[in-house]
Amino acid sequence: MIVPVEGGITAPKGFRAAGIACGIKANGKLDLGLVASDDVASAAAVFTTNKAVAAPVVVSREHLAEAKGLARAVVVNSGCANACTGAEGLRVAHLMTAEVARALGCEPEEVLVASTGVIGVSLDPRKVTDGIIAAADALGDHHAEAARSIMTTDPFPKEHAVKVDAGNGKTFTIGGMAKGSGMIEPMLATMLGFLTCDAQVEPAVLQRALVEACDTTFNAITVDGECSTNDSVFALANGASGVVIGDRGGREYEALVEGLRAVCLELALGIVRGGEGATKLVSIHVTGAKTYDEAKRAARAIANSLLVKTAIHGADPNWGRLVAVAGRAGVAFELSGARVLIGDTVLFEHGRPFDERAPQAAEYLKGKDVRIEVNLGTGGPEDATIWTCDLSAEYVKINAEYRT
Repeated sequence: MIVPVEGGITAPKGFRAAGIACGIKANGKLDLGLVASDDVASAAAVFTTNKAVAAPVVVSREHLAEAKGLARAVVVNSGCANACTGAEGLRVAHLMTAEVARALGCEPEEVLVASTGVIGVSLDPRKVTDGIIAAADALGDHHAEAARSIMTTDPFPKEHAVKVDAGNGKTFTIGGMAKGSGMIEPMLATMLGFLTCDAQVEPAVLQRALVEACDTTFNAITVDGECSTNDSVFALANGASGVVIGDRGGREYEALVEGLRAVCLELALGIVRGGEGATKLVSIHVTGAKTYDEAKRAARAIANSLLVKTAIHGADPNWGRLVAVAGRAGVAFELSGARVLIGDTVLFEHGRPFDERAPQAAEYLKGKDVRIEVNLGTGGPEDATIWTCDLSAEYVKINAEYRT
């Protein structure tokens, strides 16, 4: 059983957090967050597949390898991505981890780092070091402040926590926070996710569980089809609950994956719901595929279609756009067996359109939560879901003015 609880990133035992303003953002809003475990924790992460990687990604990868999957803290700033900043960017990222290590009394390799914001802008080392000192002094049950400190164009903070039943009366807790609104199509957008867990998990096991959880959550969303230079999801597990998670195959491991998935999905849907200029959360469900990968590929193609996204924004039940994308997605597709539903309304099936039902579908599309189903018509048993949002004029406005 998985039950939502309060507390966000600090809901699990033995974790503290802080969010402060250190002057990176000109508007004076919170812009530096710190999450720390009272004891050394197992650590895992998934990172962007973009070959243009930001300095914090480089440093965090190095530290995970050097510390053999152990960590005490994650430090993150918003307002500056510290990407495409060369040797100076790497120096500042290393400086951030060293300053946290000094404050917590651990090794720099036991600190992970993340940044988000504008690409190609240098991060002021004095501001972040002063901010880290202030954040370390403020560490406590400040999950709400931490969640706000990582925001850029996000319209609201995203945090979630659950208590997980591991069987035999044992429970553990998983908490998390995330940011992301634009440049969202994680291929592990500008997306960052942070997870904490008070179960005892070996680093390699935590890594496998995190990858499994991300596959159907953070890796199943898209706002604009853009993969950032900074995308990262971090997980720390410190064992404070006393629950021990074994290798895959056991009940405890499955409970860990389901708990991680529950937190990740809530955060991922929050990212899409708060997408830049978004007015609707849209689930694209593809069925009748020969393989899961083909179902996911087709769903992603539909979710990223500008024609589909604009039609949804205008409440236009244009089933032809859905069929056209499914047919060019590069997967097995049979038009004679295909079917399109908007909500519960079938608009196309077995080669026949049902345009008389368009008014019903158009009314449904006026809602805030929209479900679209496309059957590829192959008779295959596999399905997949990708979550996206509509595309509005506000998205264009936000990104046309992002740097200015």
